Amino acid sequence: MLNRRQFSFAAGATALAGFPAVHAQADKIVLGQSAAFTGPAAQLGIQLHAGAKLYFDQLNAQGGIGGRQVEIRNLDDGYEPARCEENTRKLLEADVAALFAYVGTPTSIAALPLATKAKVPFIAPFTGAMALRLPFNRYAFHVRASYNDETALIVKQLHHVGITKVAVFYQNDAYGKAGLDGVQAALASLNLKPVAVATVERNSVDVAAAVATINAAGPEAVVQVSAYKSCAAYIRAARKAGYGGGFYNLSFVGTQALADELGKDAAGVVVSQVMPSPYVGNKAISREFAEAVRKSNGAVQANFSSMEGYLSAKVLAEGLRRSGGKGGADALISAMESINGQPFGGFNVNFSKTDHVASTFVEMTMLTGDGRVRT
Repeated sequence: MLNRRQFSFAAGATALAGFPAVHAQADKIVLGQSAAFTGPAAQLGIQLHAGAKLYFDQLNAQGGIGGRQVEIRNLDDGYEPARCEENTRKLLEADVAALFAYVGTPTSIAALPLATKAKVPFIAPFTGAMALRLPFNRYAFHVRASYNDETALIVKQLHHVGITKVAVFYQNDAYGKAGLDGVQAALASLNLKPVAVATVERNSVDVAAAVATINAAGPEAVVQVSAYKSCAAYIRAARKAGYGGGFYNLSFVGTQALADELGKDAAGVVVSQVMPSPYVGNKAISREFAEAVRKSNGAVQANFSSMEGYLSAKVLAEGLRRSGGKGGADALISAMESINGQPFGGFNVNFSKTDHVASTFVEMTMLTGDGRVRT
């Protein structure tokens, strides 16, 4: 596992070196990624990138795509939209073949219009926001299920065990609002609404006001729509203030990062997942990923974020193969759209000319006090 200092040094060195134009490198297919590699959301970018690089390193060792190596050029945006927009402009100026594995809703919302204007595919962002899926965008491809899919299952499970008093703690930006909208829609289908809502600012752990607001409403469960640092801070503060109910997180939280942040306090915290388990070998993709991680000799940590990077890279590689690996947005888009009904080791991917959302797969997991994730 790369630590933040190592990763930020590498990312910074790449940025300072500048990006030569891709068309001048006929032996490579270059992808551009802007993500958080420093700051409170750093583990999301670090782990997503590590999983994708693990797959592409494996692919490159076998000859790449038609003899061409696949490379990810990454820039750190700290999970801030303005920095992501600047990074995206730099990557597009470098003539990358596609933008890949961006992290976050507010950052992706800043980047997608630039990709669309430049007619460059925007593939597998680490977000489930509906604002990036509707209206349909020919250049955007989503591997993961939506936040609406996740919140629908969370609310369904809560209702199944008789829990109706639900509060929402959410990040005060496009990501948090997307999750809040999903919870409200799911509750509305049961003629319910949140008993309380409260926010935290992006990249902040100032949760005191949110805890006071939500605890006062006496909810039986709190759905959390933020990243791991703020969610961990909220859980600890809410419990310290006397809250005894359950905590339910969306996949974007960063499951292992949340478990690491909470330590023994993670026991009983629930997280919805949109990827196959990286820990249980009940799917071929899980076994393949586990073997790749083993061969990395500790360079990559197995978790849901790195699994998502690995699987997303595998899907993109299939698109590159089908396009002949020759580059060109139209060829890659058509190739991606032809991946329909293909099981990637038990994870079904369904793209078409009118639907660029590959999956609606969601399942629930629970954290334990010793750092494990139970499926």
